[in-house]
Amino acid sequence: MHVQIVLFDGFDLLDVIAPFEVFTAAAAYTNGEISIELVSAEGARMVTSGVNQLKLQTTSKIDLTHKGVIIIPGASGSLDDGPDSIPVILKQATETELSSFLKEAMKIPDILVSTICGGSLILALDGLLDGRHAVTHHLGMELLNATNATAINARIVDDGDLISGGGVTSGLDLALYLIEREIGPRIAHAVEQLFEYERRGTVWKNTGMAPKESQLSKATEQKINPINHQTTDEFQFQGKWETTISTPLGEMPVLFDFAYLDGRIIGTATQGDDVIILDRLTLEEDCLKGAMKINKPMRLSLKFSVFVKKNQLCGEVKAGMLPASKLTGQRIL
Repeated sequence: MHVQIVLFDGFDLLDVIAPFEVFTAAAAYTNGEISIELVSAEGARMVTSGVNQLKLQTTSKIDLTHKGVIIIPGASGSLDDGPDSIPVILKQATETELSSFLKEAMKIPDILVSTICGGSLILALDGLLDGRHAVTHHLGMELLNATNATAINARIVDDGDLISGGGVTSGLDLALYLIEREIGPRIAHAVEQLFEYERRGTVWKNTGMAPKESQLSKATEQKINPINHQTTDEFQFQGKWETTISTPLGEMPVLFDFAYLDGRIIGTATQGDDVIILDRLTLEEDCLKGAMKINKPMRLSLKFSVFVKKNQLCGEVKAGMLPASKLTGQRIL
């Protein structure tokens, strides 16, 4: 089994070192059945980690002709909306050559793509986890769901040709599970004994009997707020609004169109050529809340809350762990 751990600028150091150590130990027990290297999308270079700014040397470019495992670590940074924040680092990684490598890797049967911590968000922000089961750091689970992936609250999630690990220390568990799955439990057990560490939790798989789902919240999710029997004239959000959403990744123009019809609120958001039907529109006192799915600058499900001040619309838009983005605009019709 050949393992390629991919480095990108701002990577989390423990996400890389923990599995590297596990695979190195396993290689000693297998007489060459396991090999491991640090790679990047650009080739051999020094790559700087996030926060602590430590540099690691990659030996080569990602090799998609070499069957085995490709591991994508997460990022290390702040949680605000600055240039060194984790969301910005992860998005920047999708804007490099890494993006095309991962898109191809996900199509190759002989390559098992694995992620640690925020590594799954790199795939998700690139639209590669649509409908897939995955896990990430607990602070990123809402964002993972917002990308149309199905976030599973587990230490390790095995979705067939995609294996993902949760928080930072899950790199140990993910590597041990990969060894058990691909090489066998005896080697994995030997490494556990050497490290005096036992893998934590049950590996989640989309197999077997599913637990019974609670029915308590389903009706609530679909319920429409009656907005106190207002008339169309009294509904102050009525009309079209030309707005700008200021995100850490740039400004995003959106045209909102709200209406009050037959006792319920309806609306659309136009972004370029895309017309998006707004979901779960509710009015709470003077605040209109709802959800929308966008495709640019990435595929996300966003939640928004807005207020009207005369002919001005203002509020915020949020997706998971991403910092709230300011929304401002004015009525045009």
